[in-house]
Amino acid sequence: MPALDGDVTWVTCDTPQARSLLAAEQRLFAPPTPPHDVRGTVANLRFARHVLALADWTDVVTTGPLLSVPFLVLARRRGLRAHYIESPTRLSGPSLSASILERIPGVHLYSPYRWWRRKHWVFRGSVLDGFAPAPAGPPQLQRVVVTLGTSGYGFSRLVRAARRAIPEDCEVFWQTGHTVVDDPEIDARAFVPAHELSDAMARADLVISHAGVGSALSAMQAGRAPLLVPRRAEEGEHVDDHQVEIARELERRGLGLACDADQLEEALLWKAASASVRRPRRPPTFELEVA
Repeated sequence: MPALDGDVTWVTCDTPQARSLLAAEQRLFAPPTPPHDVRGTVANLRFARHVLALADWTDVVTTGPLLSVPFLVLARRRGLRAHYIESPTRLSGPSLSASILERIPGVHLYSPYRWWRRKHWVFRGSVLDGFAPAPAGPPQLQRVVVTLGTSGYGFSRLVRAARRAIPEDCEVFWQTGHTVVDDPEIDARAFVPAHELSDAMARADLVISHAGVGSALSAMQAGRAPLLVPRRAEEGEHVDDHQVEIARELERRGLGLACDADQLEEALLWKAASASVRRPRRPPTFELEVA
């Protein structure tokens, strides 16, 4: 996200991670809305109308899913500056939300990669540019974090695969989100405050993660090159296969390793445990359009 000056209010869904990250910020929690949920989007339209009437806002900045659409549509109707920053998970083109917002005059659209060639989109930088691979070291495999993020979809395939692949003598921190875990050997926690999860990742020898960009960034900020296992639409684990694309991109940059749940095995865990990530420089400030 860009550097934001002045009075800022954050709008997001209510999760332990969001509450911990925004503990010192002004914040409002939106109704939870699954992807492609028309009824939920209508509810968010009412919520956006309420929020935008609360104060004299000047800008609305979002990288969100369908929650972003009602906010930016109403922002433009009110004459506010509206900014949509596409997620780095979208390597080849815009998400559904962005495809809708392309049709709204006056919305500033920011692409996540230089190679996009699409009318009305500009590239101002990527959050991934602030990370680089670090020299590989001798691996250890004593502490492992397995994180499935906060997606509303289950990912039992990853839980079963990690359970098989992780050596029995490892200490494992399980954050499982909405995935139902019925294995009595797994001490699963659905949601964990952001600072606690970050601390666990920093202490871990390996982070195994679904290929959500938020989870990947958390691991990289902790110095770990995550082993990324993408959710698959054909397995009912997400609405599309964008996680496959971001996993491959992070592997191409040397910021993680990617494999399917069926390919997860102990040898790959040891390879991932030898990799790490550093932050060699602070990326340039993300400049928003001012017109």
